[in-house]
Amino acid sequence: MNGEMAAQMGFSESARALAGIHAGTPLQALVPNLHARFETLPSAAGDLPVTVHDARPGDAWVCSPRSTYADYAAEEGARYLPRWAAPLPRWMIAALGTPLRWSGIDRAVSINNWLLSTNLYPALAQAAPASLLRIASERWPAHTLWFRSLNEHDNADWLAALQAAGCHLVASRQVYLYDNFDALARRHGNLRTDLALLQRTPLQHCSDHDIGEQDYARIAELYALLYIGKHSRFNPVYSSLFLRHWHRAGLLTFEGFRTRDGRLACVLGIFRQGHTATAPIVGYDTAQPQKLGLYRLATACAYRRCQANGWRLNFSAGAAGFKRLRGGVPAIEYSAVYTRHLPRRTRAAVAALSTLTCRAGVPILRRFGL
Repeated sequence: MNGEMAAQMGFSESARALAGIHAGTPLQALVPNLHARFETLPSAAGDLPVTVHDARPGDAWVCSPRSTYADYAAEEGARYLPRWAAPLPRWMIAALGTPLRWSGIDRAVSINNWLLSTNLYPALAQAAPASLLRIASERWPAHTLWFRSLNEHDNADWLAALQAAGCHLVASRQVYLYDNFDALARRHGNLRTDLALLQRTPLQHCSDHDIGEQDYARIAELYALLYIGKHSRFNPVYSSLFLRHWHRAGLLTFEGFRTRDGRLACVLGIFRQGHTATAPIVGYDTAQPQKLGLYRLATACAYRRCQANGWRLNFSAGAAGFKRLRGGVPAIEYSAVYTRHLPRRTRAAVAALSTLTCRAGVPILRRFGL
């Protein structure tokens, strides 16, 4: 199966393909900064992917709550908050590290975790969250249970059901959602300009069919230049082997632009479930002149692809001003966390984190447009 076949894959087929890749293969072999186990949890929607993290420090934030809410958050606060506003949030975030480690919160099972920055969910009726939590708490009695990547626009029913089942909501970040690209292009000149750039660039377009064996190492390099080099070492480090397996299984489709010598200069990787797409892989050669507009080209590939197929786009977090100017609608993203089966110190830590992120973190994200 190649990447284009992903358009025909349903949730259960995608989950089966993911399990086929990761079953029996240590995650670290494919994502070097993920020391977690890959398992599955049965549901009517298919076998949901699960990661089991045992509190190893320094792991990527997609499996480690401590990395998410202490290490990564401290870096993001320092990078994006105005100088006058940064000290207090940075101090608060830095102070979380030791209590989170002591509480055991980083012994974490993440349910429906696709190892990406944004997880996409099946229909609620096919999943029965209360039943999932009951089975998971019996199977992993010493771990916190997490559902990441939930926002009120796309997952209001999941959020309500998980809260009713006893989960705390912990705010994580602000993501940007796009719908009806034809209407957005009429209202937002920056979006029209970027779509036009796709036709004007002197670089050679590269479709998913054009991606070959020689490209996977370059895609990994371009992704790392942006997400690791310019952002954070707590982002997942996707290896060329990971990208190859996911592409060959139809879980990722790629698009980008090449220079005259045939090397990829920028690349986009799309992951999709149903009518919603996300772009976990974006990368470009950060040494090239800004006038080439490589980041604009890569992101415009996502806009054009979604426009052509009538898909919605969850463009994750980061580059907030850039995404707003192109019609992205901000939405607070939450994790739902279950701890009723755990010791009092863990329950108290999650309750405190919920209060801190929802009452202080959410206003900061909205106030500064992060």
